[in-house]
Amino acid sequence: MGEQTGHGTVVDGIVTAGGVHCETSTLGVLLGHAGLSLSEPMLFGLGAGLSFIYWDSKQQQVPFLGGRVKPFVLTQNLCARLGLDLQVHETTSPTRAWEQVRSAVDRQIPVGLQLDSHDLEYFTSRVHFAGHVVALYGYDDTTAYLVDTAQQGGRVTTSLPSLARARAARGPMSARHRSFTLAGPVDQPTAADLAPAVVEAVVACAQEFLTPPIANLGNRGIRTAARRVRTWLDRVEDPARDLTLVATLMDRAGTGGALFRNLYRDFLTESAQLLDGHPGAAVVARGGDLFAESARLWTRVAELVGAAGAAAEPAHLAGASRVLDEIAEIETTAMTTLRSLDLDR
Repeated sequence: MGEQTGHGTVVDGIVTAGGVHCETSTLGVLLGHAGLSLSEPMLFGLGAGLSFIYWDSKQQQVPFLGGRVKPFVLTQNLCARLGLDLQVHETTSPTRAWEQVRSAVDRQIPVGLQLDSHDLEYFTSRVHFAGHVVALYGYDDTTAYLVDTAQQGGRVTTSLPSLARARAARGPMSARHRSFTLAGPVDQPTAADLAPAVVEAVVACAQEFLTPPIANLGNRGIRTAARRVRTWLDRVEDPARDLTLVATLMDRAGTGGALFRNLYRDFLTESAQLLDGHPGAAVVARGGDLFAESARLWTRVAELVGAAGAAAEPAHLAGASRVLDEIAEIETTAMTTLRSLDLDR
């Protein structure tokens, strides 16, 4: 039985340290409770989480550069590849939404929630982001017990009313009070078990990246960003504030650094070791080397964007544009190399 907290429950044995990215942090909690232990980079990579999007509209304060797939797609991909039982609940009723979550926790099952981070009382940045994901592992009469990223504190709490507001948020990337639970095999998978899923995930991620449907996504999207970044001093209202925000979101706001490229680099490095003896191991290792180079350059782009905001100097944005073009070349080469794994299967 779990610990009783007044008129509530706390699930036993939850690891509350948190990771670098919200969705993989949550998956780590849920899978760990189900008896499956995988590194955060492995979770990200098996979910084919890497992507790129450049998005801008009149409704946005600043242009958006994203380095991952849409919220929850990573979770769906991961569960499909590992044969996990993913149970998802969505509803327009706040009452029913809470009952679904409370019932799971009462049965000693932690729950993933998609919500707007703006309304979480512990959150360090009051920016609306309705694609945020946390793990809920307990509650009492007034408080929800959550696991968020290490950056946000890992083991955190927020009031039940604030949680309800966050779950009810609408707008870009929002979901209808989405909650989810996972059930999986008790036995930890071996390298031989994981190898086919790794190869499949790497090929799928590369294919999506290299064949985007519009010019704002994938390798085409990086080229689009390279062109548009030169105009950002005229695009934003307050360069010192807004371009600093863009730089922070790229490199330090739950991306694991370098717009998720550090996570993907580490996934490829771990996968190359896991595939030792497989004909594709050298291909994956080469991809890891290229993404290590790309990750360094993404950090440089963030530095240049931040410097442009601080100095209101267009030369920094011109420099960022050139680095983005270089990144597009490197990542296109990396993904083309990784897609060739499909020929070895």
